[in-house]
Amino acid sequence: MPQKFLRLILPLLGLCFSNNTFAADGLDLTNTAAGWFCVGLFVIAYAFVMLEEKLHLRKSKPVLAAAGIIWVIIGWIYTQHEQSALAEQAFRHTLLEFAELMLFLLVAMTYINAMDERGLFNALRGWLIKKGFSYRQLFWITGLMAFFISPIADNLTTALLMCAVVLKIAEGEKAFINMCCVNIIVAANAGGAFSPFGDITTLMVWQAGKVDFFTFFHLFIPSLVNFLVPAAIMSFFIKNRPSHKDAEDLFLETLTYKEGAFPILFLFLATIASAVLGHVLIHMPPVLGMMLGLAYLHLYGFYLRKKGIVDLKHATQTTSDFIPKKDENPITKVPLPFDVFQPLARLEWDTLLFFYGVIMCVGGLGFMGYLTLLSESLYGNFSATISNISLGLISAVIDNIPVMYAVLTMAPDFSQGQWLLITLTTGVGGSMLSIGSAAGVALMGQARGYYSFLGHLKWTPVVALGYFASVYAHLWLNAAMM
Repeated sequence: MPQKFLRLILPLLGLCFSNNTFAADGLDLTNTAAGWFCVGLFVIAYAFVMLEEKLHLRKSKPVLAAAGIIWVIIGWIYTQHEQSALAEQAFRHTLLEFAELMLFLLVAMTYINAMDERGLFNALRGWLIKKGFSYRQLFWITGLMAFFISPIADNLTTALLMCAVVLKIAEGEKAFINMCCVNIIVAANAGGAFSPFGDITTLMVWQAGKVDFFTFFHLFIPSLVNFLVPAAIMSFFIKNRPSHKDAEDLFLETLTYKEGAFPILFLFLATIASAVLGHVLIHMPPVLGMMLGLAYLHLYGFYLRKKGIVDLKHATQTTSDFIPKKDENPITKVPLPFDVFQPLARLEWDTLLFFYGVIMCVGGLGFMGYLTLLSESLYGNFSATISNISLGLISAVIDNIPVMYAVLTMAPDFSQGQWLLITLTTGVGGSMLSIGSAAGVALMGQARGYYSFLGHLKWTPVVALGYFASVYAHLWLNAAMM
């Protein structure tokens, strides 16, 4: 049966990918059956992602399948034109972009899970509860922390950290967690938009020499407006009640962190510093500093494990009278030694595979010429301001990295104000949908069951209001740069 199917489908593929449909100077697939088939496949895959909560189909599966099929089609076409090396080079380039993002995310998530395993977030939860903050105050505290941490720690890492705190605080309340996740994503993306280290797109613009380091800070107030407008509206829908009532549980929550919690937090900050300094001083990709930071955690984990094993042996020797019988459950008063591979095992691999699928899909469509076609259509028919605002809206569906890459490739003759505008819109436009930014995708995995595409979509109109308010603030405040 498979052989019969292949005999039937291969001639049809040959007709669809006929030689006369391509431009003489290259393989422009934008007006071919193959190109439209891949676009349709990508749309269908994203439809399955949006319906994940209803279908109970993990979001990585449809985009993984779409990515594989898209690149198989590209490889087939380029092989027929004896240009397979170009397709291979494009695939490897796209794969390298994913590898850098995946390794960056892997280190960040490992640190988050390590701090969680050491009980740091339980301690923070206990401290917040002890202060008597209401749910509405916690909503604002986590949002403000996300906004001001993300310019240093990047929006993805910040969102993961704040989400972990909210999950500890919210006591299983789905509506509150969902609203906080939306607020954290908006805040983290907004905070990352006015710093070269806050988002990958700002790094791209800075590296390309389009905007110098200090000029980015002209976006501070527009970014703040982008966060404050939707946060102010959403806060009215939160019941202003205490987040905890059980004093005994409160007492236990403040005593849950283990040895090494704060040193691991310090190592996490040192990892971020390594990534930033490595990029600034020796012009290496930030992922180099992140992987070096993973070594910090491994070495400290080795120390904790050795110390834990010694403590465990000592406890066994001094409490031999309390060793349980064979048919009893073992009880020990000493925690098991820390193992750095346990946080790695707890990573949300579905999220990482989803990143692979999305980046490879968009990279494939970009290689076919669709992103360039989109940029040419916008800047050729509309003003730069309208085009940049539109691209920000598009980045809510298509990842902002390839959108910004397409703009930089086109190299339009922009003023500093317009480069700041496209940086702002692509940075915060992804906040309108959960799939529009790396932070949103990561939180869908981390807060599975609480935060979803449809849960975010409920607040999209409010987030969009903040988007247009921030654009207006930039056009007004930075009018001299336009």
